[in-house]
Amino acid sequence: MKFTLRFSCLLAACWVAVVGCQKSASPAEYNAKASNPEYYNSALNKLTEVIIHDIFSPPVASRIYSYANLAGYEALVPFDPQYESLGGKLKRFQASPKPQPGQEYCFPLASTHAFLTVARALTFSVEFYDTFEKPFYEQYKKDGVPDEVYERSMAYGEAVAKHILDYAAKDSYKQTRGFKHTVTNEEGTWVPTPPAYMDAAEPQWNKLRCWAMDTCNQFMPPRPFPFSLKKGTPYEKELDEVYQVGKKLNKKEQDIAYFWDDNAFVMNVAGHVMYASKKMTPGGHWLAIAETVARQKKLNMMRTVEAYALTSFALSDGFISCWDEKYRTKTIRPETVINKSIDPKWTPFLQTPPFPEYPSGHSVISTAAATVLTNLIGDNIAFTDSTEHPYGHGVRSFTSFRNAADEASISRMYGGIHYRSALENGQVEGEKVGKWVIQKIQTRKTAVASR
Repeated sequence: MKFTLRFSCLLAACWVAVVGCQKSASPAEYNAKASNPEYYNSALNKLTEVIIHDIFSPPVASRIYSYANLAGYEALVPFDPQYESLGGKLKRFQASPKPQPGQEYCFPLASTHAFLTVARALTFSVEFYDTFEKPFYEQYKKDGVPDEVYERSMAYGEAVAKHILDYAAKDSYKQTRGFKHTVTNEEGTWVPTPPAYMDAAEPQWNKLRCWAMDTCNQFMPPRPFPFSLKKGTPYEKELDEVYQVGKKLNKKEQDIAYFWDDNAFVMNVAGHVMYASKKMTPGGHWLAIAETVARQKKLNMMRTVEAYALTSFALSDGFISCWDEKYRTKTIRPETVINKSIDPKWTPFLQTPPFPEYPSGHSVISTAAATVLTNLIGDNIAFTDSTEHPYGHGVRSFTSFRNAADEASISRMYGGIHYRSALENGQVEGEKVGKWVIQKIQTRKTAVASR
């Protein structure tokens, strides 16, 4: 018995010695695993899930994505010497804290932790992150990140996140909460639309700090056509086009309209019962497209995060620019005019969102995002978008980012919620925003042309 006990103790001691002497993963080994873009993608997708659940409006969602991706980018910059901080490049943004010299870090871990820390702070349903984060971070340890490197990297991610949240706190967002748009009932101006007759969303959005633009009205589009129901006037022709298109929609046009709906809050009416359904926002849709193509092109983590960050900034500035014009011109929606003056029984194929018509938000932000992604990843890249398949919106294929943006734009006329000039002028505005983002926000130490 004593011999057996001693032998067992000796065997246990030898096992501990063997395990203790096992070589831990080298920095190159664990960083190679930790820099798998799918780690960051899963964090981004979790944020999208929470944004949908919390029903953030499209402009607010774009703000959340921008700060989270800025944090992810800034915490990853030390990992790649070709990239640099965006300090001094974004509006009133100072460079993020630097890692301690001579210390070992896992910057991909710091990046995802910074992203999730900011995402958690800017959304409501933190329980979604609680169930996600424990197994998520445990995977880094399984990849061989030593405990001291793990803790140091997490601390660095938190430091960057705090820096970003301090920056976010000064963008005037809080000062715009609680404001409501006053409906004037002047001829040709916006009024609430069926079925919920909701208040106008984010009437003070142009007060937010821009990301790359100098001012919210830097890319102000041409004035919309003056309201007139006189036969043959430019406005009357546009109104009639929406009415006629809406009456004759074919299956393909319906599919396109529904695919790009991206209405974060749709009020459904069944008899005397009203209930809401939630969907992805337009910004979330375009970041998902970026994810699809980044995966298809096998972009590394740094290039993937770069694409998310710059696309997010284009989306955010696009919304600021677009919303500035919406509440300047306060253009009435087609549904309101058609029901009052042409056909009281006409309904648009899509539910009209609760804000003024001109210009088309989808046209502005889709073209801005497509412009940035084309510059970063390439033109004429065919891809299949199954982003909204889980929400019953089908799957569509495109020949390029611009092809997708063009379809997103025209989808709003098919949906019965925009006039043609809002689409066309919105696309011009969005392209200017996207080009400005690329010009002003240099992520790499080499010229933009080398992208």
